[in-house]
Amino acid sequence: MTVIVLERVPASVRGELSRWMLEIHTGVFVGSLSAKVRDLVWQQICEQMSDGAGFLVYQTNNEQGFAIRSRGTTNRKVIEVEGLFLVRIPS
Repeated sequence: MTVIVLERVPASVRGELSRWMLEIHTGVFVGSLSAKVRDLVWQQICEQMSDGAGFLVYQTNNEQGFAIRSRGTTNRKVIEVEGLFLVRIPS
């Protein structure tokens, strides 16, 4: 399973992504993509997001069972501590 969360991206990016995944809430997409398709889709999103931001969460073989990639500026920061992904929300 792959989850992509997008903020402040052009409508065309969300429209194109809806070809591959289901938009369950504004800017929240879920789907089952192969690793190759997932990486190509994420690359396209990153190239087209302008001043937007986003997170990519996907299954992988690690302690948590998933990995996170992020792009752009949001009020949440993903940090990795000893191999674990944590989310920091500045106060």
